[in-house]
Amino acid sequence: MRHVSEYALAIKLTELRVPQHAIRGKDVRLECHYDMEGEALYSVKWYKDGSEFYRYVPRDDPPQQTFPTEGATVNVQNSTNSHVTLESINMLSGGKYRCEVSAEAPSFQTVAENGDMMVVVLPESDPVITGGKPRYQIGDHVRVNCTSARSKPAVQLTWYINSELADPSYVRQYPTIVSITPDHLETAILGLEFRIKPKHFRRGDLKLKCLATISTVYWKSNEESMESDKPQKAPILESRKSGLSSISRADRVQASNRGPPLQASNKTLLTMLCVLYVVLNAVQTCLFVR
Repeated sequence: MRHVSEYALAIKLTELRVPQHAIRGKDVRLECHYDMEGEALYSVKWYKDGSEFYRYVPRDDPPQQTFPTEGATVNVQNSTNSHVTLESINMLSGGKYRCEVSAEAPSFQTVAENGDMMVVVLPESDPVITGGKPRYQIGDHVRVNCTSARSKPAVQLTWYINSELADPSYVRQYPTIVSITPDHLETAILGLEFRIKPKHFRRGDLKLKCLATISTVYWKSNEESMESDKPQKAPILESRKSGLSSISRADRVQASNRGPPLQASNKTLLTMLCVLYVVLNAVQTCLFVR
């Protein structure tokens, strides 16, 4: 929101740069750009939550002046009329910052603008996935959690299945855990539960990824890959027929219709023996009569 006095008709505050998120322990640069439109600069003043902590007056010697303010320690060597650098910010550095630019007499025109900054404490480690198994079968129930510990604010966690955003019905939300330390750091936990379907396996693998983010200052992920554990099928007993040892049903039927060839030969031989016996007896009788 921009605040301009009723007499500010000429000078313009063209841009205010106050980062929305800044990392604890880092230096932060706040920028205030303006156009005097021909007027002479009288002063540039910076405020945190209503308290002045830095002033630049070009005609003063030295032109820079700082004022003790909790959470706003100024690096004077790296500060000018257009920007101010805060050293090693801490949790108290967050708040509303205001840049105010004034022109010289007689107009004393003044323009001002505000910007809010939140101090971020990054997680101590990357997100961790727990509860997964190395192998799954279709129909198995997946129950895993992603945990990102001790940050401020709590990270935003997101689940992906095979690089695609997980179905919201699979996601399980859990309350943020706040530590009892003075910084009240927060631990985020997000669950994922679903029953495996054939579509979840791609080339025999199931990939689960958890992404943890805090605005644009933190972006980390962890991914695990599970293999498809296909159930073992009973071996198929394959019969390999041999022309020497195997007899088909058709062969057996045909053989039964023909009858046993050995039995027919025996009957013929017996008949012939009987006829020969009769003939021999007749010849013997004739010789005896003579």
